[in-house]
Amino acid sequence: MTDPRPVLVADRPQPLWRQAVDAIIRDITELGLAEGMRLPTERDLCLRFDISRVTLRRALQQLVDDGVLTAHQGRGWFIAPAVGPKDWPNSLESFTETAHRMGLTASSRVLGAEIGQATLDEAEALGVAPGTRVFRVVRVRMLDRVPIAIDRALLPVSVAPDLLDVDWALESLYGVLEQRDVTMHRADSIIEARSASDETAAALDIAPGSPVLAMQQVVTDRDDRPVLLSAIEYVGDRYRLRTTFTRA
Repeated sequence: MTDPRPVLVADRPQPLWRQAVDAIIRDITELGLAEGMRLPTERDLCLRFDISRVTLRRALQQLVDDGVLTAHQGRGWFIAPAVGPKDWPNSLESFTETAHRMGLTASSRVLGAEIGQATLDEAEALGVAPGTRVFRVVRVRMLDRVPIAIDRALLPVSVAPDLLDVDWALESLYGVLEQRDVTMHRADSIIEARSASDETAAALDIAPGSPVLAMQQVVTDRDDRPVLLSAIEYVGDRYRLRTTFTRA
């Protein structure tokens, strides 16, 4: 593969295996490797990246999961046929859980977190009285430091009263709520295409008017009680929803 040898640094935020994934992808792109072509041997790759075979195999397996490579027992690792971008699931999982499943690092930039009062529409969606105290948090959600979405979440303070004390740049909302015995069971969702407002465009580092996919959710617990309102705008070319339809 290409020279000089890429530098993988142990004390970077990204683990070595993730750095190896990125380095292999760069090599594939720069060399124009086509479907069916074989990568160098594991020994050669370990020497090239100065990493252990365990670390290398984790990187290679991630590339298999991502549809970049295929593995053939006893023959090596090969470039897989081209496929479209990986789908988001149709199961209910948090942004952080999705990132971990895909082998990516989720992070957030907090734009605001405060206690306020529910508007008429918010109160109706949550099944509470107008003016009920609610917690609001607005974050830019990122994967491997790339802005993916702007996430606006709202829930009654009675559901979890101490959320202002949480570091929302690091924590998952679903994870924090589950620590407080709040279980998210179902999300009724509406997804529509929009043009990015000036505010959204600035937060996501895209041009105003760029396409975004806006998803609004009312999340309920196992008792069918609304516990969370979520409005997320995804960069249009970085998000795709997979779902299943069954004919009755």
